[in-house]
Amino acid sequence: MNGEQQAVIIVLAVAATLLTRAIPFIIFPEGKERPQTVLYLGRVLPAAVFGFLVVFCLKDTDFTAGAYGVPEMLSAAVTAAVHVLLRNMMVSIASGSLLYIVLVNFVTG
Repeated sequence: MNGEQQAVIIVLAVAATLLTRAIPFIIFPEGKERPQTVLYLGRVLPAAVFGFLVVFCLKDTDFTAGAYGVPEMLSAAVTAAVHVLLRNMMVSIASGSLLYIVLVNFVTG
């Protein structure tokens, strides 16, 4: 891939990102009432996405071999507990990830 192709790809990626960020503000300008469907999705999608991420992260966990899924389940529990206590997504995700890395590399590995 030459430099011109790389530049085109970067420009297209930037344009797509800007467009997807701007579309909601164009469709639903401030002061205009939002449809009930959009309000409903705004309430339920965050929890649904996090539920999907938990399932996705734990889908390949083997509970019959090795550490029996203890690092994964313990890290998920710590992530949830830290989030309930601090209500800070970055801190909770970082703490669970760090614990998982430590458990897998130094305790069970």
